[in-house]
Amino acid sequence: MAEQQGTPKMEGTPPPTAPQRGDVAPGSVVKEAVPQSPQTTPIMPGMGNKGTQVTPTSPRGRLFGHQRTPSMEFKELTKKDAQISLAQELEKLARTSNMAEKEMMEKNFEGFQRLFSKFINETGPSVHWDKIERLPKDAIKNYNDLPSVTDKAQVKELLNQLVVIKLNGGLGTSMGCSGPKSVIPVRNDLTFLDLTVQQIEYLNKTYDADVPLVLMNSFNTDEETMKIIRKYSGFKVTIRTFNQSRFPRINKESLMPIAKSCRPEDDMEAWYPPGHGDFYQSFSNSGLLDEFIQIGKKVCFISNIDNLGATVDLNILGQCLTEGYDFIMEVTEKTRADVKGGTLINYGGKLRLLEVAQVPKEHEEDFKSVKKFNVFNTNNLWMKLETVQQNVQEGTLDMEIIVNPKSLDNGLNVYQLETAVGAAMKCFDNAVGINVPRARFLPVKKTSDLLLVMSNLYSLDHGSLIMSPKRMFPSTPLVKLGDNHFKKVNAFLGRFGSIPDMLELDHITVSGDVTFGRGVSLRGTVIIIANHGDRIDIPAGAILENKIVSGNLRILDH
Repeated sequence: MAEQQGTPKMEGTPPPTAPQRGDVAPGSVVKEAVPQSPQTTPIMPGMGNKGTQVTPTSPRGRLFGHQRTPSMEFKELTKKDAQISLAQELEKLARTSNMAEKEMMEKNFEGFQRLFSKFINETGPSVHWDKIERLPKDAIKNYNDLPSVTDKAQVKELLNQLVVIKLNGGLGTSMGCSGPKSVIPVRNDLTFLDLTVQQIEYLNKTYDADVPLVLMNSFNTDEETMKIIRKYSGFKVTIRTFNQSRFPRINKESLMPIAKSCRPEDDMEAWYPPGHGDFYQSFSNSGLLDEFIQIGKKVCFISNIDNLGATVDLNILGQCLTEGYDFIMEVTEKTRADVKGGTLINYGGKLRLLEVAQVPKEHEEDFKSVKKFNVFNTNNLWMKLETVQQNVQEGTLDMEIIVNPKSLDNGLNVYQLETAVGAAMKCFDNAVGINVPRARFLPVKKTSDLLLVMSNLYSLDHGSLIMSPKRMFPSTPLVKLGDNHFKKVNAFLGRFGSIPDMLELDHITVSGDVTFGRGVSLRGTVIIIANHGDRIDIPAGAILENKIVSGNLRILDH
């Protein structure tokens, strides 16, 4: 979730966390992934954590040249040498894999080599600001204008052509949990995965349909996910899984893989899942794409498993199948909490996704303007399976490369080369955006999000969270919880006797050692600040309306 603006400063500055799988991290550099001919002269953008320019004395400056380098021919040879060296290193790594994994590792390495080749052969910025054109009137449809699909027979026919895919490669480490994020309890002890299975089973039972659930796992989440999904064997849901690629992290200085063997257990930090843009190739490599097309499936709906608003929508599915769209991106209205979210632009006559990391510094405020760019990408995407298959087979998928710099525990600086699934939108001829209600974007990235979905703002209906009709406003409250005491799920849960009543809440900020008794009600704007060494216990049954609470408040048992 984008950082919320305009809220009081929390204690300390939290260390930078690893971005969610495939998210564009603020320090990342996004570059256009366009294959170049050998004669093309690359102008490399900066590659540091803050997008600094390449200098002639930096390793990248020496490798890829600078305006003072002796010749363009030398630069081309140097790039060619880098690709040859990488191929040799990957070949050595492949020899360390066992026979069962060798074929898949070779496919992974082929994908990585393509990414690496684009990475070192790119030219200039991915977007020239003055070439962005006004969006055509029909580029973004209004959800409320879509025809409703209500006939039960028609619904069954639509659902039987659908595959639901959840991006399930992320760990819960940012919230202090081990294992896949999808198994964190979020409501009534039900996990993200439980709720997803409930939603699809309800559709299958209600309409006598056969909608399969497909999980795109990573090497971090696959083993534990496979154990967990056994408990759904009695449900009316077919669950399939496939793994996204496992790519080697590369040394920032040498640009060579740091892994010494293909066994991830030898050095887990040497590998990474390369963002959800890897979906297309991995889905194809798994054989599932061809299999689903053969049995008559037409459309896939892709979303992050931690977005609790991303449920199957029959009206959007109807648009996919009756209007002939190859690619639909759900967007929703920006608020001040979403100013960094990717948006839709018209560029070169194509509808495409623009991320904040692609924006020149002098235009960042324009990008964040709610007036100029009033919607952002929810990462809820609908695609025609046959068009995905065609794009993969023809090699026409071009996605901007996200260069994600990392510092490992041992101090080594590395790069991860990633892509984002929505960036392929420009490769689909018949693409459109749909401006959906905010309720379809309900991600849980932090415990502040968890507080919202656990509260009485929502009720549960067959696995779907429904906003309470008692809520006077369609928007959710802004919630900021201090990292020092609330960041980890277990610590967060231990600070609430029960989740407060939040139906009339606009904004809450909590910082420091604060606990809440049972039956607390929060209304309007509430700010609770316990300074270092102080503790605040909000008593059971307290009603806080437009209050600032600070200092020291202890409730003692007697």
